[in-house]
Amino acid sequence: MAIGYLFAGQGQSVAGLGHDLYQQEATYREVVDEAAAACGCDLADPEVWGQPVQAPVSLYTMSVGIAALLGAELPAPVAVMGLSLGEYAALTAAGSLSLPDGVRVVADRARWMQTAGDQVPGKMAAVMTDQVSTVQTLVQALPGVYVANKNAPRQIVVGGQVAAVDRLLAELAARGIKRVRSLNVVASHTPLMQTAADRLAARLQAVHLAPPRIPVISNTTGKPFTTATVKATLVNQLTHTTNFAGGLLALADLGVDQFVEIGPGRTLSGFVRQTLPRAARYQVHDVATFNQVRTELGVISDWQ
Repeated sequence: MAIGYLFAGQGQSVAGLGHDLYQQEATYREVVDEAAAACGCDLADPEVWGQPVQAPVSLYTMSVGIAALLGAELPAPVAVMGLSLGEYAALTAAGSLSLPDGVRVVADRARWMQTAGDQVPGKMAAVMTDQVSTVQTLVQALPGVYVANKNAPRQIVVGGQVAAVDRLLAELAARGIKRVRSLNVVASHTPLMQTAADRLAARLQAVHLAPPRIPVISNTTGKPFTTATVKATLVNQLTHTTNFAGGLLALADLGVDQFVEIGPGRTLSGFVRQTLPRAARYQVHDVATFNQVRTELGVISDWQ
């Protein structure tokens, strides 16, 4: 058995996430309180999930807190990976990025991304289809729209200028590709985020990043982060395509066969199911799921 953690990105957020963990688990509570002190905000307040800058900080903190809980109960992960924002939690879980620095950088990143989105309004949409190559070909032919995420063999996310994305979706519909879900986010992982990337590059110069204790697979490169490349890679992530499916294959090459999704929902587990159908999948986002995973993976570990 080889465990890998998958840290959720900012796709789902619901008021009250993590509240039961905060109330019942001291290790989780310590992480949240330390993060709250670093950002000067009340991360125990369920309403922070509705705020555009605080929600990413809350998700980052929740993810780090759950990783700390799992670390006290289960064998250490062989490697970790996060989707977009989740990369910051992955780096913290691997001992590279400190929690206080992570909280502050995530808050700044969210603020700059929102500003960039206000300056150049964009749009994103997830396309579910067996014809991913058709989507990519159309994207290449249309100015102002980009492939933002390659999440799974049958899911791709596009983003860019509003009118350009709308043109693409119309072209897809004309070809019978109609399983599309609009995303209520700025056009991440496209050139529309260049001003945010520039500010993040300057910000990261003042942040210390230690060598990760375990491999942290980058969505952008498909390879483990190194101290020499981590800052530039985090910056490039804002304006370049992420390839989560490719990262899953890299984790499998490292021997990972038990994937634990940390954070709200089951989105990443769905990507695992498409990409590595034989791999085991677990999710942790509250006390009940934490106890379930602790029991199930603990039994497998004891048996082995």
